[in-house]
Amino acid sequence: MIMTDAQRPSGEPKILIADDQPDVLKALRLLLKPEGFQIETASSVDEIIDSVRTRDFDVVLMDLNYVRGQTSGEQGLDVLSRIQQMDNMLPVVVMTAWSSVELAVEAMRRGARDFIPKPWKNERLLTILRTQVELSRALQNSKQLEQEIVYLRNESSESLIAESHAMKPVLEAIAKVGPSDANVLITGENGSGKGVVANALHAASGRKNKTMVTVNTASIPETVFESELFGHVAGAFTDAKSDRLGRFKLSDEGTLFLDEIAAIPVKLQSKLLRVLESGEFEPIGSSKTHHVDVRVLSATNADLSTEIASGDFRQDLLYRLNTVEIHVPPLRERKDDIPLLAMHFLGGYVRKYRKSISGFDTAAMQALCAYRWPGNVRELDHAIERAVLMAQDKLIHSHELGLATKSDDEHRLGNITIEEMERRAIRKAMIQFDGDVSKAAMALGLSRGALYRRLEKYQIQ
Repeated sequence: MIMTDAQRPSGEPKILIADDQPDVLKALRLLLKPEGFQIETASSVDEIIDSVRTRDFDVVLMDLNYVRGQTSGEQGLDVLSRIQQMDNMLPVVVMTAWSSVELAVEAMRRGARDFIPKPWKNERLLTILRTQVELSRALQNSKQLEQEIVYLRNESSESLIAESHAMKPVLEAIAKVGPSDANVLITGENGSGKGVVANALHAASGRKNKTMVTVNTASIPETVFESELFGHVAGAFTDAKSDRLGRFKLSDEGTLFLDEIAAIPVKLQSKLLRVLESGEFEPIGSSKTHHVDVRVLSATNADLSTEIASGDFRQDLLYRLNTVEIHVPPLRERKDDIPLLAMHFLGGYVRKYRKSISGFDTAAMQALCAYRWPGNVRELDHAIERAVLMAQDKLIHSHELGLATKSDDEHRLGNITIEEMERRAIRKAMIQFDGDVSKAAMALGLSRGALYRRLEKYQIQ
């Protein structure tokens, strides 16, 4: 479990008060602390910039003058511009004893949310600060919701259908571990239903009403991997036009599911280990440390012990990920579930394609149960969808399933060696994905490191 920052109670607005006069800081502290504000203070330009750069605030209340004898407000206006560059969503309320219409207009132009002359009126100051805190939180929530919608739009809501004896350990583990915050490593072949098990673990937890964010690590290019997980600030790199929340921030107080965990680049595994251990990370381009409370579920079809031995995966990271390990058996070992799964998929595709199909004939169901399903549940799903599209009457027939028979397989394979089969599969995947190693590795069920070694072995460019 990743812990949150215990120093910041939920719901209490945190304010940075900046002024070079100790009496002003004291008066504002006496006013704001009883009103529920958490208060930090700064008395110089450097302290203001350092505080905003390294810590989170709901609002900044700052004076415009920090040098005795100067009343132009230029120092404060410069600080205001720098704050906007660091965090353009942070509300800043400015105040000065040397107010003028021109100064107020210039402050608002540079991003100030409001302007208060000294001496201030307590009620008006409190009203302004509360309003800015509410607006700021509403904007932050809106931004997070917008990005969550993007990530969750295509998320699956598959049901866990399992009555076979082989699936009993999986169901028992979900019942025992699901309600906890323990990190879980889910292992199994491609297409066996690891993502469905992750959904079931989240649904059984105390976080079920919070967000579950899924990351297929094998599909993310290495160049943007860190940004995807931890986010970035505007200007951090060439294409960073605006701030972006990473997947850890989006899943705060919820669950993060890292699929194909073996595909994470070795040089980034240390950063993942840090956030698993402490809950802390910095977005790219920012020195501000963020704290999150996230339960991490992960999945892989790779042999992580082999990946560790070859130097492609950190052993200490594995220890953090698999507090509990759940192995999902392949579909060929849970034959009793095939009729249930087939009828479940059939119902979904009948509704989707508006077909009048009630089930499978005897030969079709026998074919489904006899087939080896090398692609597991995912292949079964695709076979049922294809059959629904091809069906001509109210029952699906065996020839409409498009399943290869044993004689078909033997004729196609002949006397090819295992190495030649592997070489052909790798070459086909690299052609299919236009040389994209990440996508090819995911399709083949390999880590990127393992695929690179095979590409070198078979001299495939």
